[in-house]
Amino acid sequence: MSSPRPTPYRSALAAAIAVVAGMAATLLAVSSPASAAPGCSVSYSAPSQWSGGFTANVAVTNVGDAVDGWSLTWSFDAGQQVTQAWNAEVSQSGSQVTARNVTYNPSIPAGGKVEFGFNGTSDGTTNPNPTAFSLNGTLCTGAPVPTTTPTSPTTTTPTTTTSGPPPTGSLPSSFRWSSSGPLIGPKPDSAHPNVAVKDTSVIYHGGKYHVFASTYTDGYNLMYTSFTDWSQASAAPQYYLDRSPLGRGYRAAPQVFYFAPQRLWYLVYQTGAGGSYSTTSDINRPETWSAPKNFYGSMPQIVRDNIGNGYWVDFWTVCDTAKCYLFSSDDNGHLYRSETTLASFPNGFTNTVIAMRDANRNRLFEASNVYKIAGKSQYLLLVEAIGTDGRRYFRSWTAPAVAGPWTALADSESNPFARANNVTFPGGAWTRDISHGEMVRSNPDQTMEISPCKLSYLYQGMDPNASGDYNHLPWRLGLLTQTNSNC
Repeated sequence: MSSPRPTPYRSALAAAIAVVAGMAATLLAVSSPASAAPGCSVSYSAPSQWSGGFTANVAVTNVGDAVDGWSLTWSFDAGQQVTQAWNAEVSQSGSQVTARNVTYNPSIPAGGKVEFGFNGTSDGTTNPNPTAFSLNGTLCTGAPVPTTTPTSPTTTTPTTTTSGPPPTGSLPSSFRWSSSGPLIGPKPDSAHPNVAVKDTSVIYHGGKYHVFASTYTDGYNLMYTSFTDWSQASAAPQYYLDRSPLGRGYRAAPQVFYFAPQRLWYLVYQTGAGGSYSTTSDINRPETWSAPKNFYGSMPQIVRDNIGNGYWVDFWTVCDTAKCYLFSSDDNGHLYRSETTLASFPNGFTNTVIAMRDANRNRLFEASNVYKIAGKSQYLLLVEAIGTDGRRYFRSWTAPAVAGPWTALADSESNPFARANNVTFPGGAWTRDISHGEMVRSNPDQTMEISPCKLSYLYQGMDPNASGDYNHLPWRLGLLTQTNSNC
């Protein structure tokens, strides 16, 4: 039913009422600004924190008129500095921070919300939330809403917090290690009569160690296990990821990390298509890993030109404040690096280059790791080599940036990063190979940041008397603990 048209008298009366109401609202605003209707409220949280850094999430709810083009400002009172952002352009001058819309999210309708996030640095001792925000120059009188990160065992957002100042130590020029015995071996079942567990990735998150590894029967598969203490590792159940949407087929050499801009866990691994990945929102639920997607449409030409009779293997991701990088090896003396923007990840990997090469293929073989050293403008590169005795070991280099240039750190058989000759075995020398593994990380995100202090490395080893086809060798996982830390 249509409404009747107003008479002139009714129109005049309505206008007069509107004027009076406007004057009253103005007087009320002047006399009692705290009672004015809020134009926005802000939810701010820092769910992932570590020594010297943090990830923050911001949600702005518009409870006033629609906004087309927005700018949110606040102050950091404890020296925090924004280093990278997503879903907003963030700048900082002193303690004052300004976040502006990007091209795809300029509008916030009445009652609508916009969300963005960023990584930042802190002094390692305190990281208080901002206490006030302004939207387009107007104070958000809806008070900032702190978000409490869930602490249940199934929380999906990293919450690791390290107290104390940033690490002040440095990497030594030579390393010494003590090794455990074999901690994790195969747990065969009727569908997985495995002979090996190898190619591991590990993080410590949510009070547990999360371990991913390759297994081998007559083909490669991936498995997941978790436990709260290394003494529980051998007894912990193993979940075979072919039972998840990640599925069956050739999957090997995993790397796990949390990609903070998307709030997703990534599992990177090799397949017949080269580097592939799966995602989940909850690392505690291995059954939720998604079906594989590929990083590349085809093998880059530079790899084709140099691979010889090698294999394209062992994909490793690390991101800085602007880009993500994907490393890989070819078992033929070449280490490759591709790149994409942080905003485009996991898509758009191009500009594949040879990051390092060696005329002796055994000296630069496979299984690279790249880490950011906390508190320093320094990266650490590890690459597995095959020694003159046929045994596996790791060489190491450092650089001021992911793209290099790389300078030798401990890179020889006589001075290796990790080899049987710089490792002690209190329980007996169960292996002479120190092979494909990963540093134990407590910061799970895409920066691959580690402390230079008291390193731990989970690796694969095997009975020195074992022989035969490589794929059927009885690999097991053991833990190296650094014994000559400079911290």
